[in-house]
Amino acid sequence: MARRVKNPNKIKRSRGEEIFNVFNIIFLSLLMLACLYPFWYVICASFSKSSLMMGHSGALFKPLGFSLAAYKKVFENRSIWIGYGNTIFYVVAGTALNIFMTVLGAYFLSRKNVPGRTPIMLMIMFTMYFSGGMIPGFLNIQSLGLYDNRLVLIVTGAISTFNLIIMRTAMASIDACMEESARLDGANHFTILFKIMLPLTKATVAVLVLYYGVAHWNSWFNAMIYLEDKMKEPLQLVLRQILIINDLSDMGMGEDSEMVSETIKHATIIVSTVPILALYPFLQKYFVKGMMVGAVKG
Repeated sequence: MARRVKNPNKIKRSRGEEIFNVFNIIFLSLLMLACLYPFWYVICASFSKSSLMMGHSGALFKPLGFSLAAYKKVFENRSIWIGYGNTIFYVVAGTALNIFMTVLGAYFLSRKNVPGRTPIMLMIMFTMYFSGGMIPGFLNIQSLGLYDNRLVLIVTGAISTFNLIIMRTAMASIDACMEESARLDGANHFTILFKIMLPLTKATVAVLVLYYGVAHWNSWFNAMIYLEDKMKEPLQLVLRQILIINDLSDMGMGEDSEMVSETIKHATIIVSTVPILALYPFLQKYFVKGMMVGAVKG
């Protein structure tokens, strides 16, 4: 019988480290369950029968019965589909503008020969902590002719200062020799930006796409203030009307006693959340790398 040879490269852990690892695994597992359970509760509630859900209280680990009636009512709601279309437009157009403006600003601020670079950066960072306020902002939007205009959700907030800092740091970390060699070959700023900088910082760009995309997908406050036409409302504002204001007039409830608002609310949450969750796995491989490349270095 062959003897089992121990791996000489294996690091022997002390008893204290093993105890710490056990408690660490237990703690992180409990934290994971605490984060996942609310979403699981909403899934179970959305597929439950309304009559059983109305009489239920406490934890929920599986659907009470099984019914697709809530989802049927949600998909019959015309406002949901209008909100979906508007939100997809705001996410695509807004994120494209965000990335374009952020990349241009980061490239400018990452160049070492730019005069007044530090004062400009300080003025930009000032906006992270202080703003003009809601009323001056509203008056500004009106004076620009953007009130009740779709552009108000795309143009305003075109650049996030936090994301700009991440992108600027990522570009500043690229070896200056690459830029100098490109200049010797006759490359201009746009060639350097799009042929050198962007390919080398694609992980950071992917992270910023996720940041900006999620921000546009979840945005509802500006739409509530600046939009009057319901045909322009994003999905999250429609969701707010259903969850908080309890407006189910577009659901065609009528005298349908089987349907209740609670299961419809949970189904609406799932319908509005799943698409943005489905995007994350495609960008996950860039997430850690992009944040590390764009991290602020001391």
